[in-house]
Amino acid sequence: MTPDVWLPIPPEEIEGLPEGPDYRFWNGGEDYPADPAACAFYVVPYMQAPELGQRPLPRMSSVQVVQTLSAGTDHVEPGLKHLRPGVKLCNARGVHEASTAELTLTLILASLRGIPDFVRAQDKGEWRGGFRPALADKTVLIVGYGSIGAAIEDRLAPFELARVARVARSERTTARGPVHPLTQLPALLPEADVVVLSTPLTETTRHLVDADFLARMKDGALLVNVARGGVVDTKALLAELESGRITAALDVTDPEPLPPGHPLWQAPGVLISPHVGGPTSAFLPRAKRLLVDQLSRFVNREPLRNVILTTGASTGPSTNATAT
Repeated sequence: MTPDVWLPIPPEEIEGLPEGPDYRFWNGGEDYPADPAACAFYVVPYMQAPELGQRPLPRMSSVQVVQTLSAGTDHVEPGLKHLRPGVKLCNARGVHEASTAELTLTLILASLRGIPDFVRAQDKGEWRGGFRPALADKTVLIVGYGSIGAAIEDRLAPFELARVARVARSERTTARGPVHPLTQLPALLPEADVVVLSTPLTETTRHLVDADFLARMKDGALLVNVARGGVVDTKALLAELESGRITAALDVTDPEPLPPGHPLWQAPGVLISPHVGGPTSAFLPRAKRLLVDQLSRFVNREPLRNVILTTGASTGPSTNATAT
């Protein structure tokens, strides 16, 4: 039988798709483009509600691959329990590094140099000068040193930093220096002027940034979250922000979207962007290249890239095994 492939991008807009499959366009609409039971390769709609992307999974009895267009996979993993063993879950490593790293630098520089204050002053027609921190000579700690963490360091390189420290699940060495394990995080936090979170949301990292984590940060430090909102304990962060001891720049929040009236909106020293690390003009060409490559591998029975987990394997979907 000819396999069905469900794509959230119209197939006629993706140059180079391999011949063979029947390509179906579905980006979360109420009606399915075909019987979900015939789908062999499912590309999850991007920037849609988690429950929407999970909705067809219970009926996808023939699916072999679930491919996300996001770096994180936590939004789809709860639905994997409906699938038979042997289904591969792949993420979008290589798609979001440039955009997310750009936003990370934007949030750091805007926060340190006081850009939100300048915008508010401009709205009032007020000229407000002053002395602000520079990024130069600062120590930056990157928590979650995978491909996005490395891309962030690439962009930090020209800024004359005192030091970049790197943390991931496991210890290793890179061309730029050592990557420390999570166990060494408590000793590294007090040295950092800027702490960047780029780790996936897993059982281990949920509320990694709790009251103890925040208490170890130095006075005046900046916390930047481009990971997932659940990595941070919002109540603990609010307590530190309201004390004025640290500042924060958040592209993701918990809850998300942040509802009107939530105290984070008015907390002192916080800059909030509405989860825009990935959706830029850089997304679509990289996403298309990933899909062409993955589907060519699928059709030619070659190993897939970015396999995060396989359903029914000994680790199981509950491990949330995402690269850091």
